[in-house]
Amino acid sequence: MKQVQQVSLRAMEPEDLDLLYHIENDETMWGMSLTNVPYSRFVLHEFMSETTGDIYTDKQVRLIVENDQHQPIGLADIMKFDPKNQKAEIGIIISKTYRRQGYAKAAVERLHQYAQSTLHLHQLYAIIAVENEASLNLFTHMGYQQGGMLRDWLFDGKTYHDALILQRVL
Repeated sequence: MKQVQQVSLRAMEPEDLDLLYHIENDETMWGMSLTNVPYSRFVLHEFMSETTGDIYTDKQVRLIVENDQHQPIGLADIMKFDPKNQKAEIGIIISKTYRRQGYAKAAVERLHQYAQSTLHLHQLYAIIAVENEASLNLFTHMGYQQGGMLRDWLFDGKTYHDALILQRVL
């Protein structure tokens, strides 16, 4: 049985630039996300400095996932925030060293709490590559249901991949 992990979510700080740089430039993840080009530290620094931290303005928020020793171990995103229809897309990525230890589940649970208690959202959804079995299992076990297949939705720079949209009514 996996240990129940404790995580916290916090705003990005300038010292998180290296974590962001390594995660965004991990080519093994490009086929499972909307990214298929490397990002420079300069571009990521600009992104961090231009983000207001106000989800109503930016329509997204990127949070740092920390373990119980306050070490940054990943990123959690709420994006495509739609306050009128009370929904948003979520994404989670945990650094390789900390994967398959229950941190992603704990981070998604925190995102659910934030989405319900602070943003008053009705629904969250995730778009996941069909090959990403770990993420599909995570979200399915957390009560997400398949809403549909998105054909040729993700491009890894060479090949198009199908994706599934998984939804959870909160």
